Amino acid sequence: MSDPDAAALRMFGLDGRVAIVTGASSGLGASVARALAAFGARVAVVARRQDRLDGLAEEIGGLAVACDLSDSDRIGSVVPAVVEGLGPPEILVNAAGTMVNSERAESEPLEGVRRTLDLNLLAPLLLAQAAFPHMCAVGRGSVVNVSSISGRVGIPGIPQASYAASKAGLSGLTAELAVQWARHSIRVNTVAPGFFRSEITGPLYASERATEYLRRNTPLPREGSPDDIVGAVLWLAGDAGSYVTGQTVVVDGGWTAR
Repeated sequence: MSDPDAAALRMFGLDGRVAIVTGASSGLGASVARALAAFGARVAVVARRQDRLDGLAEEIGGLAVACDLSDSDRIGSVVPAVVEGLGPPEILVNAAGTMVNSERAESEPLEGVRRTLDLNLLAPLLLAQAAFPHMCAVGRGSVVNVSSISGRVGIPGIPQASYAASKAGLSGLTAELAVQWARHSIRVNTVAPGFFRSEITGPLYASERATEYLRRNTPLPREGSPDDIVGAVLWLAGDAGSYVTGQTVVVDGGWTAR
């Protein structure tokens, strides 16, 4: 009889692989960074807040790279810093995201729309472009973008046009990069979470009326958490998902299945 632990390590083990996780100063990004490190990866954590990054990097034995990813002129420094500090990246998890505007679509300020698209859609593309030659050199790679169910369905009562557009754009980008880069054994996928507590959704969960709305419309009878999304990211990052590319995997407690 085979050892289930050994089989799990073969499928999910990431020993020797270098990973980049953006949005790692809190929430989902931090949870993903810890999980990748627990399975053997050397992880570079990227976000704006240097103090939070330093603590996480020390905890997981990784590398902190502070960068405002909404500034396209600064993104080019990230991958070179990772290559110098840890080695060429084989895994890129684009978990950084923001929702700048909460106005209805007809009133969204242009500046906020641009900031949302810069961080949520442009930054993942630029980072993937920067990681591409290094993944080619090692002969494999996995890019995992973090989207949202807002990129698939409208959410009544929660105006988020530019956010939804950016997340839907990630799924389109994912499919296109997956097809273009398949010949290099680079896989590109997206995980689309449903609702869970985060800095973006904090105001939503502060309202009892809103949390009751979420409970009522989520088929699974419990609240989601970052750990629920981490499993999907681990699957797609390593060999367990080695024949999966171009997909958007929804992790939402059944919200979009209704």
